[in-house]
Amino acid sequence: MADPQEASVTLPSDPASVPTARRYVADVLVGWGLDGSAETADSIRLIVSELATNAVQHTFGQSPTFTVDLRLEREERLRIGVTDSHPRWPRRLPAAVQQDNGRGMVIIRVLAAEAGGRLSVTPTEEGGKTVWITLPWTPAPVPAGSAGVQLL
Repeated sequence: MADPQEASVTLPSDPASVPTARRYVADVLVGWGLDGSAETADSIRLIVSELATNAVQHTFGQSPTFTVDLRLEREERLRIGVTDSHPRWPRRLPAAVQQDNGRGMVIIRVLAAEAGGRLSVTPTEEGGKTVWITLPWTPAPVPAGSAGVQLL
């Protein structure tokens, strides 16, 4: 059994940090063997964008930073968590036809479910929360003479 691989970054709670978080996660996962051009990589980038955007927009300036944690457990399961210090947990808002926001958690749940994963929220000791996405990570068939991993 391989030790878990972990990576983490803490960023300012600012809209400019959202693409930074997305690039950070993409770079780490490519380093762990994910094909950066795969459809699953696109889904993960969108999930991270939505989670980071929520951490910036819905904390109303009460969380000066947010943290993105990545954990690959035994090359079987990928966990992505976004933590902020605001006590309010994410909730689904009614999606009015003219509404510009409120659909992020729905998008995240659908993308996670399509990949065979799930969403959960846990409190932090400091009174904030972490929104976790857990996805299966399955080694891809490895052609002779090469190595790689694929997220399904």
